Amino acid sequence: MSVLVHSANKIAVEKTDSVEFILVEDNPNDAEMVLRAMRKRYPSSRPTWLKDGAQALEYLLPADESAASPANQARFMILDLKLPLVDGFEVLHRIKRDHRTSDLPVVILTSSREDADLDRCTKSGANSFVVKPVGYDEFSSAVGLIGDYWLVLNERA
Repeated sequence: MSVLVHSANKIAVEKTDSVEFILVEDNPNDAEMVLRAMRKRYPSSRPTWLKDGAQALEYLLPADESAASPANQARFMILDLKLPLVDGFEVLHRIKRDHRTSDLPVVILTSSREDADLDRCTKSGANSFVVKPVGYDEFSSAVGLIGDYWLVLNERA
């Protein structure tokens, strides 16, 4: 259950249930900014932070294909493209093609402004593509808007 309150160009959201999202980001500074922005806007959120593509695939796609993926509990995932071990493109490709994770909404949050990257992500099934803003306030605002959309405005099918 969510209640949106609009005031002075801000959206205050009162959540009565806790939310969960997955963050796949290797840069600890960017990860901390994402987690801080989400905690500020959604204090009850329960994030899972995965630090590289291999860790993400291991977590999301257990070796036992009959096992449920932890992704079933998440409302969405924020995925960086430039990851060590396995890049974000491969993570996106694999989770969108596996029946256990194909419905997980994936928001690409990247420093890339390349049209080719946007096209590749779109063709692989990304739900959103957001370029990381440079300034802290802009970055925090962008992450908050991602949360507003996926946790409040978007109805889960």
